[in-house]
Amino acid sequence: MKGIFLLSSSAISTHQLTIILLTVCFIFIVLIGIAIIKMYKLKAQNKKLMETNAFKDMDDSYKDFTGGHLYGDN
Repeated sequence: MKGIFLLSSSAISTHQLTIILLTVCFIFIVLIGIAIIKMYKLKAQNKKLMETNAFKDMDDSYKDFTGGHLYGDN
């Protein structure tokens, strides 16, 4: 009789545990959703920035420095 009484008087019931777990799952789903939305916004912004002329001009100004005397390519 003692064992049955101890099981029924636990600190957290299964109903309360279910509510707590569903709440935690909902919070994580919301956070994952926010992260996915931010990822797509950043990807779109990165695509716009890569299409600007700022990155296209940078390739023309690069000069090869490996032909110098430090590399024995005299």
